Amino acid sequence: MKSFLTAIAASTCLFASLFIAPSVRADDSYQEAKDNFHQAAETRKFFDTAYGYALFPTIGKGGIGIGAAYGKGRVYQGGIYTGDSSLTQLSIGFQLGGQAYSEIIFFKDAKSYEAFTSGSFEFDAQASAVAINMGANARAGTTGNSAGAGQSGGNQSATGAYINGMAVFTAAKGGLMFEAALAGQSFTFEPKAN
Repeated sequence: MKSFLTAIAASTCLFASLFIAPSVRADDSYQEAKDNFHQAAETRKFFDTAYGYALFPTIGKGGIGIGAAYGKGRVYQGGIYTGDSSLTQLSIGFQLGGQAYSEIIFFKDAKSYEAFTSGSFEFDAQASAVAINMGANARAGTTGNSAGAGQSGGNQSATGAYINGMAVFTAAKGGLMFEAALAGQSFTFEPKAN
């Protein structure tokens, strides 16, 4: 029981610190996240061919029965910063813990970019993400926004493809999350002020 309470306290502190921590190094964190995704074999090719992308350097997620996730990101078209986005996610179900991760969403074409930047966007049940762990590939699966990596032979290898014009990748930054239910991610977009 003591370890259970310790785990709850630790995950609650982690979750709270993600929202309270100042964003002093915002530009550095975007560059670091972009560099990490650019170096990953699974995402490298998407930078060369995608119409644009949305980058969320840190998304904090936590829950005890009811879970939530939040992160701020930037949207790019042809490598040029075009606006800001925020990600929110609520879920109800068996879940306990907290985690931090980075997420990148590649847009295959202008149509998918415009759908995302229309002001308010939410993934449907067909959306999927590939979970990459920069040191070793991770494998997970869910319905809705799913994280998954293919497995061949004894080695796991992540693959990614466009679904409805978007390809989504996540990279764990730390924490531990056990959950049985996920809700869809919702995004807002605000164009960059000129």
